[in-house]
Amino acid sequence: MSTPRFLTLPPGVDRVDVPTPSGPVAALAAAPVVGGCERHTAVLVPGFTGSKEDFIALLQTLAQAGRRVYALDLPGQYQSPGSDTPEAYSCAALGRAVADFVDAVGEGPVHLLGHSFGGLVTRETVLADEIPLLSHTLMSSGPSGVGGARGAEARRLVSELGPAPTRELVRRLWWERYEERQRALGLPEEIHVFLRERMLANHPLGLLRMAQEVTSAPDRTAELAKAGLPTLVLYGEDDDAWTPEAQSEMADRLDARRVVVPGAAHSPNVEAPETTAAALTDFWNSAEPR
Repeated sequence: MSTPRFLTLPPGVDRVDVPTPSGPVAALAAAPVVGGCERHTAVLVPGFTGSKEDFIALLQTLAQAGRRVYALDLPGQYQSPGSDTPEAYSCAALGRAVADFVDAVGEGPVHLLGHSFGGLVTRETVLADEIPLLSHTLMSSGPSGVGGARGAEARRLVSELGPAPTRELVRRLWWERYEERQRALGLPEEIHVFLRERMLANHPLGLLRMAQEVTSAPDRTAELAKAGLPTLVLYGEDDDAWTPEAQSEMADRLDARRVVVPGAAHSPNVEAPETTAAALTDFWNSAEPR
């Protein structure tokens, strides 16, 4: 998950709830503080155990380029209510929920970005081909389910949650496994409390199913390449989830533009927001009709 470095919303950024056929979706909506929205809208989708707040450091800069930008909580994440139906949390179902959100905001063709697990979700939105899109960005995401230490951590969570997780179980796991680990990072108290509240607010079934999906998603790169949508693969040079080598190979297979962010790891949106925002704006502008 990303750990935002601040939580105060910048000027031009508002917290909104968007009604959709998939249920209400919590989002941050950013617009230019000065000038109008002359560019096309962008929609940003967070990763596993993440939330809309992961993108706070990007939003004002992205919007000041002349576009409206939305960052959302997927259904079952943080402030977006979830379903009690397991099928609602497959990558395909979450991809449809993203499409529902885009339809609901009514902004016309948009730029779509998925961070980490969010990239596995947004590629389903692209492949379903049900909404008009201008571009697709895979940020710190890979061609299939994540492996390595992060994959092992997700699989351990699946085992501990069991087949019928409850909020009480999620709470117990936090206090037994995560509270002291997070406290040891020396984060400001406001951020530490936010991370705890966000984790405990996740729908338990959503947490379980997303952990299963992030580790088991198949490689759909060939299908995505055939979609022909302008694509950017952006990742930190020290990414510790999907390796930089795996993401570079994926970019080649997609014939995508590739940006490697110096000094960043798995969350360039937090670790190098200005560099990331500049790369996104340049790519989005190039993908829009002239």
